[in-house]
Amino acid sequence: MTLVAGIDSSTQSCKVLICDADTGAVVRSGSAPHPDGTEVDPQQWWVALESAVSAAGGLDDVAAVSVGAQQHGMVCLGDDGRVVREALLWNDTRSSAAAVQLLDELGGRRQWAERIGVVPVASITATKLRWLTDHEPAHADATAAVCLPHDWLTWRLSGSTDIDDLRTDRSDASGTGYFSSETGEYDLELLEMAMRGRRPLVPAVLGPRDPAGQTVRGARLGAGAGDNAAAALGLGADQGDCVLSLGTSGVVSAVGNVAPRDPEGVVAAFADATGRQLPLVCTLNGAPVLAAVARMLGVEFDELDRLALSADPGAEGLVLVPYFEGERSPNLPGAAGALHGANTRNLTPANVARAAVEGLLSSMAYCVEKITAHGVDVRDVILTGGGARSEAVRRIAPALLGVTVRVPTPAEYVARGAARQAAWALSEQDSPPQWTLEDVQTYGAQPTPAVLEQYRAAQPLTLGQ
Repeated sequence: MTLVAGIDSSTQSCKVLICDADTGAVVRSGSAPHPDGTEVDPQQWWVALESAVSAAGGLDDVAAVSVGAQQHGMVCLGDDGRVVREALLWNDTRSSAAAVQLLDELGGRRQWAERIGVVPVASITATKLRWLTDHEPAHADATAAVCLPHDWLTWRLSGSTDIDDLRTDRSDASGTGYFSSETGEYDLELLEMAMRGRRPLVPAVLGPRDPAGQTVRGARLGAGAGDNAAAALGLGADQGDCVLSLGTSGVVSAVGNVAPRDPEGVVAAFADATGRQLPLVCTLNGAPVLAAVARMLGVEFDELDRLALSADPGAEGLVLVPYFEGERSPNLPGAAGALHGANTRNLTPANVARAAVEGLLSSMAYCVEKITAHGVDVRDVILTGGGARSEAVRRIAPALLGVTVRVPTPAEYVARGAARQAAWALSEQDSPPQWTLEDVQTYGAQPTPAVLEQYRAAQPLTLGQ
């Protein structure tokens, strides 16, 4: 049996899966936590990776390794390969004002969308580099190379200390704010603009199956990927498949050949891990919406599901707009959640539970609609994340999304995707190995467009319009 390893270095932890290269069957696994915070010494990722690898039984018998990781993080390196300062993670918002500056300097959202398909927000690497330049100019001057978390970990696995050996892939590069997923090329003028005339080295961009070298023990290194692209690869998402992940946030992405140019900045033109496109929309509000409503009703999740499924579609006119933490899609950071249409007849626990599930899924339907508006074909939805454990979400989703919904068994799909990429790099074939997902449940339902219309009518009321 040939073994491959997939590493998921996420915001919270590092997970390692050791898999059969031919089938994808998990042979062993390990994990280790990451420190809290939005500013982290990358060495802590390396310590966690070593711990997770040890917990997984080591990599001595592994033929290939690949890393999937959190996107957008800013890792600055000096000429000698040492980290210049702690990395700023995707969820560090100190660069919000820098994002506004960069928008204005290029002429607005439309100019950014047309140039690279991504409109800067605080999470994007380019905005963090502007913040660094303006607030820590000595660190900006010392930055000889800038890379992303998965780039840095792949480089460390290789044992190199030469920044010329840094490598990345299209999926992660497309979240930097200075790379176009459509052209497959960096736009270094944008990097230079972000850093006010400085132009540090950036990693060479590899193709999906290209090796990034080898580990110090001789295993082949895959190119790696951003977490969403790695998850799509781990799920086996193909043309027309839409991945809907309900975690802390809600993320919708769809595999296709279209690189959107969205002047609103809602749809980001990211690349996938197979050479195609992965347009993506991210919300701030995901599964915690259900947790908040369950807490308010004083029930466990199973009872929330039972209540929601006992109510009629539309919850007798009760509508929840779930902007509990503001919102990113649409871009309404100052918005708050609201319950509309309440009266003495419909304000029942069952209707509130139903409205919570329908409101969350309606916000996801908004994301799907934004993607399809750019010509991206969506045939069905793959539902993942903590929110996918909800039976009410599973059964109501196809009615609101209007397509079949597939729910695979919960698993570490980012690490699985990284392992599948490692197997692909090892095989040198034109396409990745065919790993089959087991125990996938399929859900269908009669569409309920009236529920979506009810939700759309309530959205402007939330904003006081």
